[in-house]
Amino acid sequence: MKFDAITILGGRDKDGNPERVGSLTVRRGEIFSVIGFTGSGKSRLIRDIEQLAQGDTVTGRRVLTDGEVPEYRFRREPQFKVVAHLTQNMNYITDLKCGEFLRIRAECRKIPSPALNAERIIETANGLCGEPIAAATPLTGLSGGQSRALMIADTAVNAAAPIVLIDEIENAGIDKAAAMRTLVDGDKIVLAVTHDPMLALAAKMRVVMRNGGMERILGVTDGEKLALERLTEINAYSLEIQRRLRLGETL
Repeated sequence: MKFDAITILGGRDKDGNPERVGSLTVRRGEIFSVIGFTGSGKSRLIRDIEQLAQGDTVTGRRVLTDGEVPEYRFRREPQFKVVAHLTQNMNYITDLKCGEFLRIRAECRKIPSPALNAERIIETANGLCGEPIAAATPLTGLSGGQSRALMIADTAVNAAAPIVLIDEIENAGIDKAAAMRTLVDGDKIVLAVTHDPMLALAAKMRVVMRNGGMERILGVTDGEKLALERLTEINAYSLEIQRRLRLGETL
C-alpha cells in the first residue's frame, strides 16, 4: 500500500488554543524535519501521525491519507499498519543470526526471494554504520547503531509502510545523512524529529513546534543552503576522524 501524501489538520496547543499551522501536507519522496525545544510537542505530533489520529487524541488533530479519512484497518489492524516508527530504543531479545532472522521475517511477510531480500537489507545497513554487519552475526550482538541501521535498511528495502517517522536519528551512531537518503530513495513519506541542524536543513521543509502546537512551516533559505554545505563538510570531516580513531590511528 502506498499513499501519495498525508495531511495533518491542526488541533490545539497545550493551552487549548488553535495551532497556528492549520494544515501540513507531506508527499511521497519528501522529508520534513520536526524541530523545537524539549517539551515543545515534537513527540506528540509524531504519535498523532502514528495513530492516524481523528480528533481522538489530546491535541484534537486529524490525519488524512491522500486527502481522505484513512480506512479503519489502517488504524486498528496490525497487519495493515502503514506507519513505521523508528524510535531511539531498539533491542533484540531473540538470539537468531541476522541473516536467518531477516530471511524468516521476509518469509512471514510473503516477500519474494527471502534470502536475497536479507542480503540486500544487510548490504544497505552496512552503508550506514561503520562496523559491518555479517549475516552470521547474532542479533543480540549488534550495537545500538547497527540495530538502528538494520531497521532503517529494512524499512527502506521493504516498502510495506509508506509513512516513516524517525525519532532523533543523530543519536544512533550511524551516517545520518546517508540514512535519510536511503529512506527517500525508498519512496517514503518521512518526518524526522531532530535537534541536529544539518538534518533540519537537509529536509525539504521543517515544522517548528512550540507549546505543544505546530507554530510555523519553513523552507530552506539561500543562507541556510550555504550553512548546510558547511555543516556537511564538517560532518564528513568528523566522520573521517571518527573512523580513524576507531581504527586505532593517531591524528
